Formats: sequence, structure tokens, C-alpha cells
Amino acid sequence: REAEIRNTILAQVLDQAARARLSNLALVKPDKAKAVENYLIQMARFGQLAGKVSEQGLIEILEKVSQQTEKKTTVK
Repeated sequence: REAEIRNTILAQVLDQAARARLSNLALVKPDKAKAVENYLIQMARFGQLAGKVSEQGLIEILEKVSQQTEKKTTVK
């Protein structure tokens, strides 16, 4: 049931090209795709999305999520 609700919300906020890119990402990196989905759903719930997110918009969101989850390695 929860997955159905998530898919409905994502279908409303993403255009087809963006959904295809997110699906491809989910095949390769499911954890990152889940983080992006959560981010998009949160933005949709708070009304921060104006219209559907394009593929270019999704790429920008992916970059933001990647920067936030980027692992920092240091050598001592």
C-alpha cells in the first residue's frame, strides 16, 4: 500500500523522462534512488514543487543528494 502511494506521488511530480532516469538509478543504486524519492515526496508534501520535475531538474536533485550523502575519506 505504501509503495502504491509513493508511486502515485512520484507519477504526479515527475515527467516521463525523469521517472525513467529514476527507475534506471534504482536498478544500479537502490539506496540513492530511495533517498531521491523521499526528497521529492517531502518537497511535494510541503508544496515546494512548481509543476512536474523534468529530467534536468531530477539531475540537479541527484547532485544535491550526492553531495549530502558523499562519504569523506581522509588519509592520516
